[in-house]
Amino acid sequence: MPTRGNISLNEMFNMAGKVAVVIGGARDLGFDMAEILAEAGCDLAITSRTRESAEKTAAKLRAQYGREVLPDQLDICDYSQVAAFAEKVKTWKGRVDVLINNAGGGLGLKPTNLFERKPEDIAQLINTNLTGVLYCCKAFGQIMAQQGSGSIINIASIAGLVGRDRRMYNRNGLGEQPIDYAAAKAGILGLTMDLAGFLSPMGVRVNAISPGGFERGQSQAFIDSYSQETPMGRMGQDGVDLKGAALFLASPASGYVTGQNLVVDGGFVIWK
Repeated sequence: MPTRGNISLNEMFNMAGKVAVVIGGARDLGFDMAEILAEAGCDLAITSRTRESAEKTAAKLRAQYGREVLPDQLDICDYSQVAAFAEKVKTWKGRVDVLINNAGGGLGLKPTNLFERKPEDIAQLINTNLTGVLYCCKAFGQIMAQQGSGSIINIASIAGLVGRDRRMYNRNGLGEQPIDYAAAKAGILGLTMDLAGFLSPMGVRVNAISPGGFERGQSQAFIDSYSQETPMGRMGQDGVDLKGAALFLASPASGYVTGQNLVVDGGFVIWK
């Protein structure tokens, strides 16, 4: 048991000497989380679907923050690849302190309407957004359990918390959210709670972050529609709105937090 005592502001968020793995860390929210952990002192292992993307991001993080960065191409649906990457990271640094499971997304699979959707696309999306996350938790969670410490952060979504009004998408010419995406993200929330129950006695915390909609090249009409349905009156902003949540859950600041879902959505899910 840890002894009671005071912890300073700097100690709460200081990640110097720690090793963080960001699955899907090459762009967008994955890059934001990798960047804030690098700034806080972590060395990083990042993955992407392509080696070129991972290496490009790794070079940027090395140049800006002076951290060691291990990039790799990874298909998280292939457990043999996941296990090999976990062993590679362990050999590289000897430990893993943070795992962020950020790979996934809608994958661009069309059509998105359930009645028109291809069964193989449903299976692929669920494999990438749920089964692949479980694979990463298995491979890296075992390393953390053996060392007796670590923090796993699973990126879920408000899609796993509320049903979506597809009229907002249809009237603005956007493809609607696939129902299988919501199913996968709801699965992430269940996975997070039960994995926390399994790993927390071994010294490993497990939490989730559920982002809302982020502004990323949508039409102004859609951005306005979404913002009107959000108490804070805007969509999320890349480079800003997810960094604090990720650093909090990765760092000693959240040392007594496990099995929780931190919703970062400007209040979208609370307003009806």
